[in-house]
Amino acid sequence: MNNYDSIVIGGGVSGLLSALVLSKSGKNVLLLEKNRNLGNNCNSYLVNGYQVDTGPHAITQLHSGGPLRYLMENYFDYVPAFVDYGDYFIRDAYGLKEVPTTLKGYLTMDMLPKKDRLIIAQSLTKMLLSWQFGTDLSNISVYQCLPWNTLSSDTKEFMDTFSYFLSGKSAKETSVQRMFVGGGFIEEDIEKDITYENSEHNLDTFKRVSYVSRLLNNNKVNYNQFYPRNGLKAILNAILYSLPETVEIKTNTAVEQIITENNTAKGVLTKEGSYFADIIIYSAFAKDLPKYVTDLPLSYVSDLNRIKQSKALTIWLGLDEEFEEFNYIGGEVWFKKKPFWAMPISNYNKSFAPEGKKLVGFMFSIDENNSLESEKLEAYNTILRVYPGINKHIDMIHNQITIPEKASVAINGFIAETVTPIKNLYLVGTDVDDRSMGITRAAYSVVKLITVLRKKEIIDS
Repeated sequence: MNNYDSIVIGGGVSGLLSALVLSKSGKNVLLLEKNRNLGNNCNSYLVNGYQVDTGPHAITQLHSGGPLRYLMENYFDYVPAFVDYGDYFIRDAYGLKEVPTTLKGYLTMDMLPKKDRLIIAQSLTKMLLSWQFGTDLSNISVYQCLPWNTLSSDTKEFMDTFSYFLSGKSAKETSVQRMFVGGGFIEEDIEKDITYENSEHNLDTFKRVSYVSRLLNNNKVNYNQFYPRNGLKAILNAILYSLPETVEIKTNTAVEQIITENNTAKGVLTKEGSYFADIIIYSAFAKDLPKYVTDLPLSYVSDLNRIKQSKALTIWLGLDEEFEEFNYIGGEVWFKKKPFWAMPISNYNKSFAPEGKKLVGFMFSIDENNSLESEKLEAYNTILRVYPGINKHIDMIHNQITIPEKASVAINGFIAETVTPIKNLYLVGTDVDDRSMGITRAAYSVVKLITVLRKKEIIDS
């Protein structure tokens, strides 16, 4: 059979969630994945007895009204168990300190010079108040809002580090607004998406005032972040288990062309043959769409070329003992010289590491001007420098190269829309929605797809 109601291109989490939604809405779905395995950045696998994820993850906005929670409650046959993520810490030569989420926290963060702390607090207050009164901060960079040349080198590295982990880009390319909302401090109720009341996804005044109030009144932010108790594969397995028999999955099947006629998507071409459907959902890189559709408008191709991406290196270390430096729940950031985000995931589930051992993931942003091998070597040497003596306890080393977000939320970048210029061709993924990060961001894009398809009466309300 080569005719389907829907074809989904790509078997990552956004493609699988799209197939789940469509199939639970009565559609006959074909999902095509070019690789052997499904899940892409939402998966776990074994390395020498250690269960590693595809990069460290924290699942944001897993409350009632969050996008992944909505999809799980409405489309999953069972919901995996999650545990509280814990706290975020900053490490310096003297140990760990909590990441500040209030003005008081920034003012007392003694790892930075007092003068710089005052500058950050004053600049943050000014930007927040401007934002509260409706100023668009999406094109004002973190670099622009600070007197950059007067800051110490440590403070510059600190601001660059958090910019990288929120947007994949430096402080010069990360907007102030992304600093406020990227970490999940601001939460949206996606019921507004589903009921078509918030199609532009602008943060309303209440949310802005709420965040400003908490920060100015020194109320610690509740991150509302979680981690799947059995690793990322638990989310993947729950989706696969929930897929009805009306979903056909073909792995090792690369799409060579999206077949169009009269500006309408009709099907896809692969080496194995052609497949046809009423709608096509494209969950691969939006930036690559022109490779598969030859008659896209030039202005749209130009916009897609503006999509910015960044690569990440994750070094997983298996340690032959508990190693007290990692006896916490949550994640830590090192910001000096070669910054990284570290997460000891075996603290959530001891079965991730052999008995008596520990598993820690270290994620670094890659400078693509350097060779990959030099980046790996510098990253590994940074770990050895930050944690003296850790080299004596390394039992396993495993490297991963990923693109955490298919589009960086960066100034002068581009985030695509669900609807494309080609009729019946729709996009999902982390290059289609800029809210939150990772799996939550992918889930937001699928909620947008649901909204569009319901409006068009392709699926029922």
